[in-house]
Amino acid sequence: MKVFLERFMGGNKETAEDQFSRQDRLQRQVTALYGLLSNIYGADKLVLRAGKLDALQLMRSDKLEERVLALQKLVFEDPTYEDLPSLDEIPAILETLQDELADVLARRTVEEELEKKIGEKMHQRHEDYLREIKMQVIKESSGPENAQTLKRLALLEKLETKKLAVSAMEILRPTCINEVVGQQRAVKSLLAKLASPFPQHIILYGPPGVGKTTAARLALEAARQIKGAPFAKDAPFVEVDGTTLRWDPREVTNPLLGSVHDPIYQGARRDLAETGVPEPKLGLVTDAHGGVLFIDEIGELDPALQNKLLKVLEDKRVYFDSAYYDPNDPNVPQYIKKIFEEGAPADFVLIGATTREPEEINPAVRSRCAEVFFEPLTPADIQDIIRQAASKLQVDMDEQVPEIISEYTIEGRKAINILADAYGLACFRRQETNSVHLTVQDVYEVIQVSRLTPYVLTKASDECEVGKIFGLGVAGYLGSVLEIEAVAFAARNAGQGTIRFNDTAGSMAKDSVFNAAAVIRKLTGKDISQYDIHVNLVGGGRIDGPSAGVAIMLAMLSAVEEQPLPQNIAVTGEISIQGKVRAVGGVFEKIYGAKQAGIKKVFIPKENLPDVPADLKGIEVIAVQRVEEILAHIWPHHQSALWLVS
Repeated sequence: MKVFLERFMGGNKETAEDQFSRQDRLQRQVTALYGLLSNIYGADKLVLRAGKLDALQLMRSDKLEERVLALQKLVFEDPTYEDLPSLDEIPAILETLQDELADVLARRTVEEELEKKIGEKMHQRHEDYLREIKMQVIKESSGPENAQTLKRLALLEKLETKKLAVSAMEILRPTCINEVVGQQRAVKSLLAKLASPFPQHIILYGPPGVGKTTAARLALEAARQIKGAPFAKDAPFVEVDGTTLRWDPREVTNPLLGSVHDPIYQGARRDLAETGVPEPKLGLVTDAHGGVLFIDEIGELDPALQNKLLKVLEDKRVYFDSAYYDPNDPNVPQYIKKIFEEGAPADFVLIGATTREPEEINPAVRSRCAEVFFEPLTPADIQDIIRQAASKLQVDMDEQVPEIISEYTIEGRKAINILADAYGLACFRRQETNSVHLTVQDVYEVIQVSRLTPYVLTKASDECEVGKIFGLGVAGYLGSVLEIEAVAFAARNAGQGTIRFNDTAGSMAKDSVFNAAAVIRKLTGKDISQYDIHVNLVGGGRIDGPSAGVAIMLAMLSAVEEQPLPQNIAVTGEISIQGKVRAVGGVFEKIYGAKQAGIKKVFIPKENLPDVPADLKGIEVIAVQRVEEILAHIWPHHQSALWLVS
C-alpha cells in the first residue's frame, strides 16, 4: 500500500530530486495527499471535515507548512495540532501521514469486502424469507392437502367401499335393554341405580359371556327414558377396556385421566412449544362428563391408575400441573390457564365390569361403587338367546338346535358364535338346495370341528342308586355338580374296617368322612369299624372346604344301609358330628349349577336361606338344620324312627 502511495505521489525520491527542487517535491507530495483524501472522503465531505477540525483556512493556504498542518488535523482527526512544522520536519511528517492513510485504505478495502458479503447474505436471507412467506400463504389458502395426500385419501375411500363380512356379534347384539336374556334381576338393579336423581357408581360382577358389557352399553339409553333420571339426551357413553389401557407414570401420556404435553416433549403443538407454553390433553373422564364411563375388565386396570381414578371420583374434576406453566405469561391462552387453575370437569357415573371375585377388586374402588351380580346363564336362557338370534338372521332351523347348543356352553357370546358358524354352513349348502335351513347336522359339524365338549357332563335322572348322590361345588361365579359315590363291604378283619377317600381331596373334605362316620353311628347304632368303606369323587379333583360333608355322609349311609338315593336331588352343607347341617358359601351359584344338571330338588343349610333367589323357578330348594330332615324327605317310609324329626 505504501509503495502505491509513493508511486501515486511522484515515484522514487531520487528521481524527483533530480527533476525538481526539494520544496517543489514536497509541495507535490502534499497535493497528492490532499487528492487521496478527496478520493477517500469526497470533496464535499472533506470540506465539512476540515471545517469541524478548524483546518479549512490552513488547507486553502499557499504556505506549505500550513497545508501540512491541515493534513495532520484531517488525517489524525485531531484539532489540537497548532505548531507549524519546519521544512526539515515535513518529510518525516509526510512519511507518517502516508503510513496512516495506508492503514485507512486497508481498513476501507476490508470493510468494503465485508459489506459486500453482508449485502449478499442479507439479500439471500431476504429471498428465503419471501419464499417462506409465499409458501405459508399458499398453504393457508390451499390447506394441508397436496396431490399426494389427495391421492391417498381417494385410495382410502375406495377401500372403504369394499366389505367382505360383518361380524355376527354386530348383527346379533341386543339393541335394547329388553333383549338382554336371563339377567332381569341384574338389569333392574342396574337401571334403578342409574335412574335415581343421585346415580351411583357401579361394578358389574359375573362370568364371561352373560351380558355385562351389553347391559352397560344399553343402560344409559334406557335410563334416559326413565322419568327423573339425571342424564341429558346427549349424555355421552365412553367405553374403554381396562386390559388394554396403558399410561405413563411420568404423566407424559394418560388417555384415561389426561396429561400435559410440555413444550420440550415431542407431540407438543408447534405454536405453543415455540412460546414455551405447556398444553393439557383432556382424557376420557372429561369426555364422559355428564354421562357414563364404562371400563370393561376394571379389575385388570393398573392399581396406581385406579387410585388416581378414585381422586377424580371424589373431586369430579381433573387437575393438571406442569413446571413450565407460568400464570403470568401473556402467551398462555385463556383455555389453558382455566384448565391449570380450575381443572377440567369430570362428573360422570362409573360402570365397571369384571369377571374377578369381589375380593380381588381394589377395596377403595368397591367402597365407592354399588355392586350388581350377573347370574350364570341357564340352558333355558341359552335357548332363548339362540331363538332371538335366529329371528334376527331370519333363518329357519330344526327344533332341536337351541337345546343342542345349550348343552355345549353357558356363555351367550359363545352360543351366538356356534349359531353363526352353523348358519355359515347352511349358507354354503344353499348352493345345492337353494334355501337356507339350519339343521342339527350343521350344529354338530361345528361342534366337532371346534372340539367342543358338553358343558355339563353329569346329568340328573329319575332313577335311584345305592351309595351315589350329587354334591354341589363352586368355582368363581359358576356352580357345578359333584358326583359322589360310596361302597361298603364287611371288614376283612372284624372291628378293623377302613375308610378310603380320594388322595387328591383336601384335608377338610377328608375330615368330613370321619364326621360322617360318627353321624352314621349316632343315627343307626352301627359301628363303621365293621365295614371297609371306599368313598370316591367321580372324576377326581380337589374339594376345598367342608361343603360336601352332608353329601359324603348320605352316600356312606346309603352304602351301609343299602338304601337307594334319588338321582334327581343334590345336597350341600357342612356336617357336624352331632348331625347338624352348617352353612356354606356359594349357595347362589350352586343352585344354578344344579339347575343346569337337571336337578329337581336341592337341600341347603337353613342358615343359607337368605342366599336363595326370591323368584327362583324350575328347581325346589329345601332348607334344613339337621340330616334327619333330609332323610325324612328321601326315605319317608324307612323303618328307623330315629331318623325322623319329632
